[in-house]
Amino acid sequence: MRNRCAVVLALVLAAAVILTGCGPSALPTLTPAARPATPTLPPPAGPFKIGAIYPLTGNLASRGADCKAGVELALEIINGKYEMGFPFAKEEGLPGLGGAKLECVFGDSRGDPTQGASEAERLITQEKVVALVGGYQRAVVKAVSATTELHSIPYVLSDAAPLTAAGLKYLFRVSPGDGIQAKNALDCVRDVAANEKVELKTIALLWENTEEGSSIAGQVRKTAKDDGLEVVADISYTSQAADLMAEVTKVKAVSPDVILHLGRVSDAILLVKALKAMDVLPKMLVGMAGYAEPDLPETLGPDGNGVFCQAVYSADLLKAKPLIETINALFKDKYGRDMSVDAACSFAAPFVLADAINRARSTDPDAIQKALLSADMPATAFVSPYAGCRFDPDAHDNVLARGLYLQIQDQKYRAVWPLEMAAAPYIYPFTPWKQR
Repeated sequence: MRNRCAVVLALVLAAAVILTGCGPSALPTLTPAARPATPTLPPPAGPFKIGAIYPLTGNLASRGADCKAGVELALEIINGKYEMGFPFAKEEGLPGLGGAKLECVFGDSRGDPTQGASEAERLITQEKVVALVGGYQRAVVKAVSATTELHSIPYVLSDAAPLTAAGLKYLFRVSPGDGIQAKNALDCVRDVAANEKVELKTIALLWENTEEGSSIAGQVRKTAKDDGLEVVADISYTSQAADLMAEVTKVKAVSPDVILHLGRVSDAILLVKALKAMDVLPKMLVGMAGYAEPDLPETLGPDGNGVFCQAVYSADLLKAKPLIETINALFKDKYGRDMSVDAACSFAAPFVLADAINRARSTDPDAIQKALLSADMPATAFVSPYAGCRFDPDAHDNVLARGLYLQIQDQKYRAVWPLEMAAAPYIYPFTPWKQR
């Protein structure tokens, strides 16, 4: 019993020693372990949806189909991997979002503004698209842009030219606006005059009495005045006119150096017929709006030779933009036909949008809108003759956009302006009718 007590006492004394040695003064100084860095969350995998609205049924269905094809090919290049020097071609998806891909959901405007707005509403609220492209017609674009502004969704255009994007926060225009179109037309005239060492000072302006025609005509008047050119005839005519004989009679009375016509392909045919019938011979005939239609040279025959036609794309630009050959080959492999002007126009917007989303590293609409404002894409990012893409901070127009002028030569379109991108020399002056 006495031995057991001794053991217990020894244990108690040992514990007391140990506890005394473990007082606060004996506690080791602990260095807190460094907190592990907050893990960077991987970017969302996607794919992210964008929407595109075109007239896929109705009278403009074939044009809408070409626009749709342009968007589809653009997304294939963005999402796939191709050995060519085009944006996003060499790696799959958007590198700023971990390779996330874009998916396009299409809406059919049927060529009707109300239907276009309804489709925009569906794409935004039901399909949850993060941005929109397309539109094709001005009236449709106007209706769709009201919807995108309401929902604060970016809307990037490269195949339509609304009257203005000023005052609209989310609408951005890649293609040339009316002011740029007017400037390009008169720059073409000026360059030919300088090159030929002649004076081309007087202009007869003919325009279709539509919202588009009125807007571009207004810009032509302003630019002509700034450039010291005189508009000696300013003539509007009713849309879908049966003939243009009365209008050409007025043109003949002033004998202008240049006839500048803003009209559709059907109007172009009527004008050339009337000019020939009345033997009116300008030094230059410059067509805007609907002149660069594929069938026009064949329809006009020899009478069309020498006509300058506004465009924003031509395979004839191959010398200036060698990648056109590769991209056209991809298009032809997929669709069995060459890339059209409509397809080439719609092809641009997805790249501009992808560039903004990639730099924003986000699909938040306001982040995309902010990134669009700081866009600075090079000329090599486009198959059109643009010098690149940079948006005006107020109007949201691409200040580096520019058009192209083709000229009908031997019943074929040839790229003749800008002169530094010309695939063929232009023909000047306009050949007399009796020599055709």
